Amino acid sequence: MTDSPPDWVLPRRQAIGLVLRHAREAAGLTQIQLGERAGMDHKTVHRIEYGTSDPSLSMLLRLAAALGRPLSDLVQE
Repeated sequence: MTDSPPDWVLPRRQAIGLVLRHAREAAGLTQIQLGERAGMDHKTVHRIEYGTSDPSLSMLLRLAAALGRPLSDLVQE
């Protein structure tokens, strides 16, 4: 049995997703195009953008690379 994450995790995950979505839109990419560049399904991109998925560090690194941005741009507060 796993412990529930602290209350601040979901809003933070949603904030990261919003930054990701804005970066994707600024790059002129659809979720499908970003998914193809990052080597993941566009549904996964959607779930990360809307904070319904808990992305791994590897996923975030691949998304940042596909956008040509440092990871810190996606996760800064």
